[in-house]
Amino acid sequence: MCSRYEINGTFEQVSLRFDVAAGPQFQPMAEVRPTNRVPVITEGGVISLLRWGLDVSWDNKPLINARAETLAQKKTFQPLLEARCLVPASAYFEWRRGAAAKIKTRIHNASESLFAMAGLTDGDNFTIVTVAPAPAIAHIHSRMPVILDAGSEDIWLDPDLDFTAAAKALGPAPDDSLAWHDADPPPRQKDLFA
Repeated sequence: MCSRYEINGTFEQVSLRFDVAAGPQFQPMAEVRPTNRVPVITEGGVISLLRWGLDVSWDNKPLINARAETLAQKKTFQPLLEARCLVPASAYFEWRRGAAAKIKTRIHNASESLFAMAGLTDGDNFTIVTVAPAPAIAHIHSRMPVILDAGSEDIWLDPDLDFTAAAKALGPAPDDSLAWHDADPPPRQKDLFA
């Protein structure tokens, strides 16, 4: 997954969609970037504004993604396996190769409604869990965020389930639930050489 996503919902829309009663106010964001503070839903259905990206000692850049397949083996993520969260979004962005330039692609659910990506948090920061892509979007990128369906959202956040049980919710979204389109028009040929 690339390093951009969008949340076009207000606090009221997010709280209604995820059945959350309280939390800080926030505005929609057309492009969330690493280190931005954004709404995240934690255990007990609480909205918090957390920073995207975990601080790690071995890299100056924040760790924004975590591979689902190796979460339990990585020392960075082992302490966070029981600190699961939902990351509300309306789309995420990938760049794919076009004939002359990279093309920004907006990937969203087919209904254009808010969805939740699986995340892990250290209490102030979070990372988004990724998996191999659904076949329908494999031509765009080799990874995608875990987009949870409503039943899996409850499983992922359930504090009574250990990570092994909750991890059953991690997988690519079904092909028929996804849609995508170019987010920006490709550059005109003459603009490439300006």
